[in-house]
Amino acid sequence: MATTTILLREDVEHLGGRGEIVKVRAGYARNFLLPQGIATLATKGNVKQIEQEREALLKKAALEKSTADAQSEQMQGISLDFTRKAGEGGTLFGSVTSMDIADALKSKGYEIDRRKIALKDPIKETGEYTVNVRLHREVSIAIPVNVTAEGGKTAAKPKRSEEAPEAPVAEPVAEIAQAEAPAEEETVQAEAPAEEETVQAEAPAEEETAQTEAPADEETGQSEAATEETEG
Repeated sequence: MATTTILLREDVEHLGGRGEIVKVRAGYARNFLLPQGIATLATKGNVKQIEQEREALLKKAALEKSTADAQSEQMQGISLDFTRKAGEGGTLFGSVTSMDIADALKSKGYEIDRRKIALKDPIKETGEYTVNVRLHREVSIAIPVNVTAEGGKTAAKPKRSEEAPEAPVAEPVAEIAQAEAPAEEETVQAEAPAEEETVQAEAPAEEETAQTEAPADEETGQSEAATEETEG
């Protein structure tokens, strides 16, 4: 694989920093780094020129790092607040993007390229987040980001205890038990007189049956006695 030696004029992630001399694939240098002005060829014929440019780039890089360190100290304690429309469970109707964060920082007096804001995906739910901002290749700062629903309240997902409260359920059950107890007592009281009336009604009927059967027995006895006298 053919390679090319270049001098980096800008920081390139995973490759090197400004002022460094590195080797890269020839196609990568030819098709991207050189046309974009991100690097320049380092050859034996331009060694002196490269060294002079490298010294200037290193001084610039050192100044930028010093500036980034100072800016990092100034930004200590800073936090960002965003308010968005949100539905149930805290899901936003929209999102908070790196551009939103860059704009919020700009409103506080800090001009930060949104590409230096390490936000992989837009924020789509309410809550508290930490977003890293790369001020320099060697300097980063973590910024707290708080996203709330309109109205000033964080629309967090409901807890289980809030979804199904158990304590109040016992009171209706007790009331139902109390309501059922008198109903059962009334039913028992209503059934007791009915049973007494049935017993009373059955007693006279038995007496009448006994009285009816008694004369019949007497008549039968008298008839049998008369028959015996006649035969005698």
